[in-house]
Amino acid sequence: MAPPVFRFRSRIQDEFRLEGERVYLRHPVFGDHAEWSRLRAASRGFLEPWEPRWPEDDLTRTAFRYRIRRYDADREAGLALPLFIFQKSTGRLVGGVTLGAIRRGAAECCSLGYWMGEPHAGKGVMTDALKCLIPHVFDRMRLHRIEAACIPDNQRSQRLLEKAGFRREGYLSGYLKINGAWRDHLLYALIAEDWQSMRAKGSGSGG
Repeated sequence: MAPPVFRFRSRIQDEFRLEGERVYLRHPVFGDHAEWSRLRAASRGFLEPWEPRWPEDDLTRTAFRYRIRRYDADREAGLALPLFIFQKSTGRLVGGVTLGAIRRGAAECCSLGYWMGEPHAGKGVMTDALKCLIPHVFDRMRLHRIEAACIPDNQRSQRLLEKAGFRREGYLSGYLKINGAWRDHLLYALIAEDWQSMRAKGSGSGG
């Protein structure tokens, strides 16, 4: 029996693109590997304290190939929306954001995760990305709630979420295994009604 043949689209799938002031978001594709691996490698020391432990082959083409397959499958199943963030002025990859654990029915909820390359951190880039992503979640995807969790000593992430309108709701003990250790997290959330109120007042992450 012949081995399966993997085919990867060279064009951006469905022409999906979210526009921010300084960035745009689109689906990851296999052609992003070289730029993604360079940025992640250069930012490894910056990112590792806040992420699950990286597999030994994490930055390889083979691992990235399966990452893209998983991204595509999760998106097509309606379980997640993984996106890469690009700088408008240069077209360079600067980070990523994922809406995961999408739940429909009574919940209409998702979980927000994100990462930013070290050279681009602290410059308001992720804030711009969330400003164009949050309206898509509530207006287009019609979800009711976005959850996000961050480690208590990650003050940069807390400031980002609070600036985007998220409210701190609780403390999660031993919530996720981060860099090889189970870590407590702060739970934040943003619901549609609060975001709509902020947008009406001109302070939300609206268009």
